[in-house]
Amino acid sequence: MLFAIWFILGTVVGSFLNVVIYRLPQQKQFVHGRSVCPQCGNQLKSKDLIPLLSFILLKGKCRYCHKNISWQYPILEFVTGLLFVFVAYYHQLNVSDVMFWRNLIIVSGLIVVFMTDLKHFLLFDVVTWFLVIIAVLSNLILSVTSGNLLVSLWGYIVAGAVGALFFWMQHAFSHGTWVGQGDIYLGLLMGLSLGPQGLIVALFFAYISGAIVSVILLINRKKQLKSQLPFGVFLALGTFVAMFWAENILNWYLNLLS
Repeated sequence: MLFAIWFILGTVVGSFLNVVIYRLPQQKQFVHGRSVCPQCGNQLKSKDLIPLLSFILLKGKCRYCHKNISWQYPILEFVTGLLFVFVAYYHQLNVSDVMFWRNLIIVSGLIVVFMTDLKHFLLFDVVTWFLVIIAVLSNLILSVTSGNLLVSLWGYIVAGAVGALFFWMQHAFSHGTWVGQGDIYLGLLMGLSLGPQGLIVALFFAYISGAIVSVILLINRKKQLKSQLPFGVFLALGTFVAMFWAENILNWYLNLLS
């Protein structure tokens, strides 16, 4: 029952994330304002906005204009629900753990990063910097509770600087053609939230997965060599993987070398 509750909460958050993903590129307010059908502009009622259930009851069509509702909405709600259950299970439902709440927030933010870059090739600073603040605050709280403020924070500070510098150098060298300014801030977030070892794993995963997908797209003639790739998608995935499995991946790799 507890995991079911977290799934339902995740679908509600997923519904809000859908609003953020839709409105950010249009520079619309996403905290306030009623939802409307993007096709006919009719204001949606509460019964039209129940996560997953409304889509099923309406058979995937707008109540007013009867045009198809994008499958993005129920899929994102469902995936966010599953991710909330995963985080809850990972932390054994320990709601007193700062990392539990930090990971829920950062995972939610990474979903926005993933989708806006995938759909629009855009990384929004308001999302990244919000997550940076969450990472810094959680690091401070954990450092204070550990009783060793400076030592505990140092690794994350260095990792954040390295992550930002890594993408800044690529941005400066290529005059913004390789990576955008948003990637610099995303590198800062990755370092501050993952630490040195996690940052290495996240970058390794992002570049390897990005290269594999690029090769597949080139072979299938879906992309050309000069085509733009939404690299923020792979950075978001790499960050997620490193958040929960960085230590296991590093141990596996070191054992492989030995």
